[in-house]
Amino acid sequence: MPLETPARIVSELTSRGYNADPEAVTLLAGADDPDAALAAAVERAPEDALKLSPDHVRGVLDGGGGRESNGSDAETNVSTGRETPDTSEQAATRPDETKGVAEPEGIDGGASVTEVSTPDESVRDPDFDARSLDVSDDVTGQSTGTGEYEDFVSVFRDRFERLGQQLRGRVNARPTSAVADMPGGGETAIVGMISDIRSTASGHWLVELEDTSGTFPCLVMKDREFAGAVEELLYDEVIAVEGTLSDDNGDGDGILFVDSLHFPDVPRTYEPSTADRHVQAALVSDVHVGSQEFMADAWSRFADWLHTEEASAVEYLLLAGDMVEGVGVYPDQDEELDIVDIYEQYEAFSEHLKEVPGDLEILMIPGNHDAVRLAEPQPGFDEELRDIMSAHDARISGNPSTVTVEGVDVLMYHGVSLDEVIAELPDEKASYDEPHKAMYQLLKKRHVAPQFGGKTRLAPEERDYLVMDTVPDVFHTGHVHKLGWGKYHNVLAVNSGCWQEQTAFQKSVNIDPDAGFAPILDLDTLDMTVRQFS
Repeated sequence: MPLETPARIVSELTSRGYNADPEAVTLLAGADDPDAALAAAVERAPEDALKLSPDHVRGVLDGGGGRESNGSDAETNVSTGRETPDTSEQAATRPDETKGVAEPEGIDGGASVTEVSTPDESVRDPDFDARSLDVSDDVTGQSTGTGEYEDFVSVFRDRFERLGQQLRGRVNARPTSAVADMPGGGETAIVGMISDIRSTASGHWLVELEDTSGTFPCLVMKDREFAGAVEELLYDEVIAVEGTLSDDNGDGDGILFVDSLHFPDVPRTYEPSTADRHVQAALVSDVHVGSQEFMADAWSRFADWLHTEEASAVEYLLLAGDMVEGVGVYPDQDEELDIVDIYEQYEAFSEHLKEVPGDLEILMIPGNHDAVRLAEPQPGFDEELRDIMSAHDARISGNPSTVTVEGVDVLMYHGVSLDEVIAELPDEKASYDEPHKAMYQLLKKRHVAPQFGGKTRLAPEERDYLVMDTVPDVFHTGHVHKLGWGKYHNVLAVNSGCWQEQTAFQKSVNIDPDAGFAPILDLDTLDMTVRQFS
């Protein structure tokens, strides 16, 4: 069947392992026999080519050899972006080494930053029948919140009930109203949401817990072994405490002296699921197309590498938000934009997405720079933007979403709440240099954005879509533009960096981004390699 449209030309090229410049696609589509022209262009393509150029196509249509216009045997090294002569001596020394990146201190995720080899002719042969990708816990199309008082009551009650249920299996908790009526000196437990945290004049900690029946004060003595855990507490998270009631309990002035404190947490015995075959997923985020600092060359090197034999097992691409730079996100952003129209930004992103192999299964969630509501949970993109970003039939879900990839549960969350966790907790518990440690805190709390009313905008819904009902096998975030990974109770936490060099605004707030990296996850072992393209 003749190839009648540029879209079908692109599809056919992708199936054969090639991309093409838009002008080259137009030339092929306009040929007298597009099918024969495409076949000839592929047959006569240089051995190291991954993308067909207009000059190559013109050469084929004119009956020539179709060699690139410079007439040389040069190839582009995916690590450096430089052309190097294809001599036998140099071929023997490939791949070139990329810039070294020190592994963050304390990382235990089994990953390393790895050099990227020179691209070979595409040999991708994915097993489509073995693939599976399902999405759950997605607010898209389910949002019912109106901002009324009742919505806030509903979402906090839902959070309390679901996280409380996880905790009640570990403690014999009683409602705060019942605890207030108990005689002094007895032992009891409370499951509650933190409504207040303050230190006393003696350096102890007073934590006020609230449930559906009332509130009750709980005192953590500074000399207790677990007192340091108080530094990890955030308002509105749900915890459990066990302890002894003061002697004057029952007269309205009682207090619970805390003997132990429990988070919902990930069980230490948790065993993650893995895929039944060797298959990989690329975890990336924060592309920021439209920014003057978007790293188009690094992205192209990444896309070219995906066409190589070395990347033949990469069948999934999971993008954790901020496809584009957006408009009006921060002060004076317009001075740092390369594309000022938001729709044109998404059109440009779609063109860059077309560079990756068309046989990839792609899933995207929005971030705070994207054109969706800022309040979390964020529904997926609207139909107009979905139509623009339709390259390779990419799937779109909300932020957050749980994406089950061949049996592996990947919790995708853009990560705005990481700012709040890092600001509120001590540096050794959470920092921008080690973003995975802040992610550990969210896993411990079993909620991706526990604190309401701070830096993270939260939308009240009938159901709290930010609760982690089940433990993910992989937790993937972005937002902070820092690379970090590690394992927390066998859950792999990955913050995947960005594709944007430092902007003037980032420099003003002391953000030094880790840009041009692609964590590659083995779904059958949950081992990870981080590849650098910058």
